[in-house]
Amino acid sequence: MSHPEIPRPGKLFLSILSSRWDFFQEELLCRLSRLFGPVDFKSPFILLTETDYYNRELGTPILRRIYTFHPLVELNRLPEIKLATNKLEEEYLQNTKRLFNLDPGLIPLERLVLATGKNFTHRIYLDQGIWADLTLIFTRGDWVDLPWTFPDYASEKIKTYLRTIRTNYRNQLTKT
Repeated sequence: MSHPEIPRPGKLFLSILSSRWDFFQEELLCRLSRLFGPVDFKSPFILLTETDYYNRELGTPILRRIYTFHPLVELNRLPEIKLATNKLEEEYLQNTKRLFNLDPGLIPLERLVLATGKNFTHRIYLDQGIWADLTLIFTRGDWVDLPWTFPDYASEKIKTYLRTIRTNYRNQLTKT
């Protein structure tokens, strides 16, 4: 028989996509820090080339930046976090189009789980209309994509930053 255990908290991960960073960056980061704590990792800008899915809404060229925050987050907070980021996207709408796309997720040692409002075969319902997307797993010492992993998250350029984030997270766990 299994015995339920409360998992260790995870690292809050946030990917931001936009073609208009100059319109919001500083203000949005202040708001995100008030919601989630200080930023403790920021990637350089990463050009989104794997899909054109967001081009009509966000414009081009689309740049991604990945952030993580301190402190660690209980895993069951993912729906609350996604709802908060959705609200921010709505507040910054311009002519009914998003200025940016916020993709929050959590990184425990074993996986990257992104939050989404869309159901699909591999997604698990959490709460309040939010689903968990198992995006990547960490096994045999590295990030491994799955048949449904978004092409950008399967790219080496994203996995490079995820390795650093996971190492930072593992170090943070040893200090708590």
